[in-house]
Amino acid sequence: MARLKEKYQNEMIPLMQEKFAYKSVMEIPKFEKVVINIGLGEAVANTKVLDAAVEDLKLISGQKPIVTRAKKSIATFKLREGMPIGAKVTLRGERMYDFIDKLVNIVLPRVRDFRGVSPKAFDGRGNYSLGLKEQLIFPEIDYEKVDKVRGLEVVFVTTAKTDEEGRELLRLSGMPFSKN
Repeated sequence: MARLKEKYQNEMIPLMQEKFAYKSVMEIPKFEKVVINIGLGEAVANTKVLDAAVEDLKLISGQKPIVTRAKKSIATFKLREGMPIGAKVTLRGERMYDFIDKLVNIVLPRVRDFRGVSPKAFDGRGNYSLGLKEQLIFPEIDYEKVDKVRGLEVVFVTTAKTDEEGRELLRLSGMPFSKN
């Protein structure tokens, strides 16, 4: 069993039940999925960029990413409907818990001048979005093989009803929120 899942069941559930006074154990928020996304605007001109991003995402998540395609044509960006413009991975279950654990304990401390993540990036329903400026902070990425530094987005989807519940779930799982 994943280390974070064990911590969730043994420590986080009782703490959250006490703080929010839930009547049932089923009301307690939990992680539903984690979505990792890389948007590649430059893939319109050069499709080889997409292959490198897909390989990076595969190493980071341990799962094969799907290529996202344009839904509409946009003439100003020379974009046609159906062109590949990014890659994403949806993690659930054990892989999700392993990824969250790795992100909190290994990856985020490797960020330069790190003062914590913003506590304001919630969507109103307890889901949290985190943007990372470079993929090099992940230990699986080999620095010599990187052709270009790319950013990626990580979205934590929870069953929380409010941002406060989602924030508490992430805080208890070790997410280092900044003070502001």
